[in-house]
Amino acid sequence: MYKLIALDMDGTILKNDTTISERTKNAVKLAKKCGIKVVLASGRPMEAINSYLEELDLISEEDFVLSYNGAIVQNTGTKEKIVSNLLTGKDAHILYKLSLDMGVDINGFSKFHGLVAPKNNLYIQIQCDEINKPLVQMDFYEIKEDDEITKIIMTEDAEILSRGIELIPDNIYEEYTVLKSDKSFLEFLNRDSNKGKGLEYLANHLGIAREEIISVGDAENDMHMIEFAGLGVAMGNASDDIKKIADYIAPTNEEDGVAHVIETFILSDKQ
Repeated sequence: MYKLIALDMDGTILKNDTTISERTKNAVKLAKKCGIKVVLASGRPMEAINSYLEELDLISEEDFVLSYNGAIVQNTGTKEKIVSNLLTGKDAHILYKLSLDMGVDINGFSKFHGLVAPKNNLYIQIQCDEINKPLVQMDFYEIKEDDEITKIIMTEDAEILSRGIELIPDNIYEEYTVLKSDKSFLEFLNRDSNKGKGLEYLANHLGIAREEIISVGDAENDMHMIEFAGLGVAMGNASDDIKKIADYIAPTNEEDGVAHVIETFILSDKQ
């Protein structure tokens, strides 16, 4: 019997217009009523998750969330952090130099400054809009070496970013978790951070076995948690690479795929 379901947001529980369908809302609330832990697992910062947690009634001392692709795992009611595996300003300096070599733009989430970037672009502005806060425009070398950085993101048009990725040296992959959350977003996290590791920390905290977990996602940054879960689910709109590692393929995010998974694997056992 499953005890926890981890849900990616963009392209998974969210429709293309970034709303949640009534069917999906009802399924989530019924699952919670049945004692299932429903956990949003997103690459987004908390500021861009909170409104959805409220909409789904997932803010309480019994609820948890994975933000920044699992770099931070916290209780939604008390705000207590179970996990906080971050980068430093020194990492920001290293990755800034790499971004210049790759010919792509860079931004990062600094605990002290907020969302920072040497210059703005369309993709960075999307992130500003998500958290409803302005960009702090500054040279990355002005960031202090001991400043806490949640994650670094390199952004550019898909083709340019893909060419830049070919220039990343092997040691970077050894020192950081590197993953694509979208075709124009390449993210760098502490090497102990990804959604799978974040979910593992949470499962251990709650005393839940991996066999009792369902993970649902659609993109490369969901791969680790899909592989970790007892039942790894790829959305119908997921990339082929994600579908290959999944145990089950759900309908698309436009077809209430998350509701289908909850109804099929959780609610059917409760009736």
